[in-house]
Amino acid sequence: MEWFKELNPVIQALIGTCFTWGLTALGASIVFFFTTIKKEIFNGMLGFASGVMIAASFWSLLAPSIEMAESMGMISWIPPLIGFLAGGLFLWSIDKTLPHLHAGMKTSDAEGVKTSWQRSVLLVLAITLHNIPEGLAVGVAFGAAASGFDSATLAGAVALAVGIGIQNFPEGAAVSVPLRREGFSRKKAFLYGQFSGVVEPIAGVLGAYAVIVVRPILPYALAFAAGAMIYVVVEELIPEGQSDKHSDAATIGAMLGFAVMMTLDVALG
Repeated sequence: MEWFKELNPVIQALIGTCFTWGLTALGASIVFFFTTIKKEIFNGMLGFASGVMIAASFWSLLAPSIEMAESMGMISWIPPLIGFLAGGLFLWSIDKTLPHLHAGMKTSDAEGVKTSWQRSVLLVLAITLHNIPEGLAVGVAFGAAASGFDSATLAGAVALAVGIGIQNFPEGAAVSVPLRREGFSRKKAFLYGQFSGVVEPIAGVLGAYAVIVVRPILPYALAFAAGAMIYVVVEELIPEGQSDKHSDAATIGAMLGFAVMMTLDVALG
């Protein structure tokens, strides 16, 4: 790991988010072996992703944000509060403006501004929307690790990347298999499924660069990423996982995901 420590934080963020993208692609490759996923398993996947993102939002993002704000002489709760709400507002604005469609819905039910874009494009945009805050969170974490604050460490950033990557594997499968049910070929479903993760390296690099160039925004940026992730969890993942009789699977998945991310962050961070 010594070679990794010597790298520029932006490059570290790029490597970390390429790792999370790679696990998305690996999960999406499940479509070559299975054409369906049982609803109970699908709900468990959504729940697991929710649990990881909730745990990461606190241990990897909000807690360091509070500590940084205090050490920088700020009122400890103000930057995390402003950043958290701004992150949620940012995702809400994208959700309301970017045309997107969730799998299984009619094209006429597409969210965001009305458009004539193809159904396949709308489906991929819905998936991509979820990955923006994940890439941003990993990038900001690597940028924060280079800031010199005790509350943000390289090991913690690596733990966050590993946690996000782990939940991206079932998330990739939960994307490509439904696309296959939409009538896509296996190859096309895989390509679209893994392509949804491309936004993570982009968001990661931008996040790392921003907090390095403008150091005072660090507490705000960490909380911003947390707010964006919580918005996705509450708006999309939890409702979809709890929408039928297999809601217990989503609940158990959320508990396991939370436990995994908490363990990674506490043990490695």
